[in-house]
Amino acid sequence: METTQHLKEQQLHALRAQIESAGALTRSPQPRWKIENSEELYRIQGWGEPYFSINAAGHVTVAPQGDRGGSLDLFELVESLKRRNLGLPILIRFSDILEDRLERLNACFAKAIARYNYDGVYRGVFPVKCNQQRHLVEDLVRFGRPHQFGLEAGSKPELLIALATLNTPGALIICNGYKDREYVETAMLSQRLGQTPIIVLEQLEEVDLVIEASRHLKIRPILGVRAKLSSKGIGRWGGSAGDRAKFGLSIPEILTAVEQLKQADMLDCLQLLHFHIGSQISAISVVKDALREACQIYVGLVELGARMGYLDVGGGLGIDYDGSKTNFHASKNYSIQNYANDVVAEVKEACKARQITVPTLVSESGRAIASHQSVLVFDVLGTSDIPTLDTLEPPSEEEHPLLREMYDTYLSISINNYQEAYHDALQFKEECTSLFNFGYLSLTDRAKIERLFWACCRRILDVVRNEDYVPDDLENLEKSLASIYYINLSVFQSVPDSWAIDQLFPIMPIHRLNEEPTCRATLADLTCDSDGKIDQFIDLRDVKPVLELHPLRDNEPYYLGLFLGGAYQEIMGNLHNLFGDTNTVHIHLTPKGYQIEHVVKGDTMTEVLGYVQYDSEDLVENIRRRTEQALQDNAITLEESQLLLQHYEHSLSQYTYLSV
Repeated sequence: METTQHLKEQQLHALRAQIESAGALTRSPQPRWKIENSEELYRIQGWGEPYFSINAAGHVTVAPQGDRGGSLDLFELVESLKRRNLGLPILIRFSDILEDRLERLNACFAKAIARYNYDGVYRGVFPVKCNQQRHLVEDLVRFGRPHQFGLEAGSKPELLIALATLNTPGALIICNGYKDREYVETAMLSQRLGQTPIIVLEQLEEVDLVIEASRHLKIRPILGVRAKLSSKGIGRWGGSAGDRAKFGLSIPEILTAVEQLKQADMLDCLQLLHFHIGSQISAISVVKDALREACQIYVGLVELGARMGYLDVGGGLGIDYDGSKTNFHASKNYSIQNYANDVVAEVKEACKARQITVPTLVSESGRAIASHQSVLVFDVLGTSDIPTLDTLEPPSEEEHPLLREMYDTYLSISINNYQEAYHDALQFKEECTSLFNFGYLSLTDRAKIERLFWACCRRILDVVRNEDYVPDDLENLEKSLASIYYINLSVFQSVPDSWAIDQLFPIMPIHRLNEEPTCRATLADLTCDSDGKIDQFIDLRDVKPVLELHPLRDNEPYYLGLFLGGAYQEIMGNLHNLFGDTNTVHIHLTPKGYQIEHVVKGDTMTEVLGYVQYDSEDLVENIRRRTEQALQDNAITLEESQLLLQHYEHSLSQYTYLSV
């Protein structure tokens, strides 16, 4: 027995020596990992500036006031929140970032207006659909008051939010979306409260609706018209413009609306032109093309006798998710200042050419205002890994020939033959499966061959990573060998755009960033759905299929952060597998550190069950009856029945996510 064991150890030692002596695979000593390496790897200086960075301890820091204030250690903040019994996942909102984003947008337009001697003003609005959460909308109204910043409503419920929340004199409420009589009359009546609603006509049928409502209420509304531009958007939302866009009037329809309003003696009510070319516009050239066309429509309406006075350039102001500053769909090749300059300059030039008074400029920038203000922090529960070399042993002469062939292929891998070796290993694996299916290969032998196959792949990947060119047939090798990191999160609830439209978000560890992340991984969430995963990550060159992460340590948490997700994600999430809203906190920076302004507890199991019409008391009673019957049948002890009921009732009051 000892001789056999000694022989195996010698074989394993010889195997390792062969690997280490393979010149093509020998690597020069790597320098010590520094935070600068992590900054480059995760591109935090690209997408995170000026709010997110890494400190000397290797932790992500948050500077909520940008370069004008102090910073917080995100890892320490999360640990502090956990001590307050706030479990992960947790959404952390930084109200100071929200204020800073709003101020930067207004400052850029103010600078552009001064630069081009523009005689008008800027009056932005926040589209409520972007994030309807009460605390956030209330903060926006408060922060926007000095700028007369308003709100945009795309539905009747959002109109109700805007009317009750916006208390800034002179701030606009842009009324978009489908409208019925009640919507229109509610908006008109709000004028009696001192509000400034502008009802945007997006369907030709709405013209008759507003004329009738105006006559009935004896209120002359402020109207706008949304134009379908020929200029097309770009990327996923490019269909928001063009002849077949969902909303808006074509040029012939606009002229019809003008004629109807003129016949009703309401043409002076038409004061705004609105257009929208899509969300997350990545190329400034698209914005310029749309502006040029819209400006000509605007001056044309003035010449037709409409009063006009407002030009709403819609949304589309993008953010740089991947930090590349390109026209890639997850980035943008312009700054907020570039955007403001082009809007102001184009409008002034068009109006000056026709000697028309310039309008008040309106934009509906939601993503650019709200995305940065929240960070979703979640923990890793465990991993699933491909077997490593340390688990392999050289096959004996008595073992299956296919196993020995796979082993010989493994030993032969070099920089000169790695592609050929990959195809040989792939062939042997297919033969292995075929032999096993016909009963000619044992389960144990199949396991050994598959483990050797993955060892071949890992060794080939070591070669490929050092090559400038990766053959097409090996492109997916990195992803195939990646670990799976199981995260305490529901993609469907917290990052629905990642699942639904392949939206990219920056994801990275919030600590251990002074250590080299030696693992390559994809992320899998808690839901029992194969789509509940994240396997696309930001990269300077397009998109990468794996994320560099650190190996887990026993009895030590590992936290990841998802950034720039403050727009759309919260409201669009769903209850797949009944994972509910996460815990949320609102953080405000103070001279002494920070203050927790609001805590919004995540859904309990009772609450999510209530969403699908289950009553928790009925559920408990049903379980109690069944335990009593089981007691009668001697199928359960009294102690077991009480423990079951105790667990059942306790679970109903708990967070829907896991406690670790």
